[in-house]
Amino acid sequence: MKSLHRPDMYAWSVFDRERNMDFNSYVWIRSEGNILIDPLALSDYNFDRLNSFGGAAWIVITNSDHIRAAKSIAHVTGAKIAAPLGEKETFPIACNTWLMDGDEIVPGLQVFALSGSKTPGELALLIEGKTLITGGDLIRAPKAGSLTILPDDKLSHKADAVDSVRRIAAIASIETVLVGDGWSVFCNGSDRLKELAATL
Repeated sequence: MKSLHRPDMYAWSVFDRERNMDFNSYVWIRSEGNILIDPLALSDYNFDRLNSFGGAAWIVITNSDHIRAAKSIAHVTGAKIAAPLGEKETFPIACNTWLMDGDEIVPGLQVFALSGSKTPGELALLIEGKTLITGGDLIRAPKAGSLTILPDDKLSHKADAVDSVRRIAAIASIETVLVGDGWSVFCNGSDRLKELAATL
């Protein structure tokens, strides 16, 4: 696992050759129970690291295309699974709870439900007002240092997608943007989001 911008956050990744970018997973280490976001399969080394941090209490899946290894990791760790309420009727695995806009699954972890992306109610997560995790597909970074959104032909409704991005970009406190797809932004995250919104 890679150490990130704060001592309680780590990531692990796989490189996708077709898209020429990393797919990323994250863990927020908390004394009350760790939170995994869109977890990819864990190598033996990463699984040992996770165990050394105390395992996992929750797994948050930001959309149905990011189930990845959530089910198997939950089976081994006993973690509960949370996923978007917008996909409740069609979600392919069992979940313990369904998240909607404004929810706070644990203190300091705010949920934003995004519209217009590939799947209904895709989730973005804001940790303690400063670290945004766009684990889902809408906001991504195929090029280091800047953010973009899915191509128009992948969006279910572009106007709604643009509104969702602009809503997130209006949060002035965001310092870091951790993306599910691509290269994360560790400084001036709010500025990069505003730049993105201005291009839409």
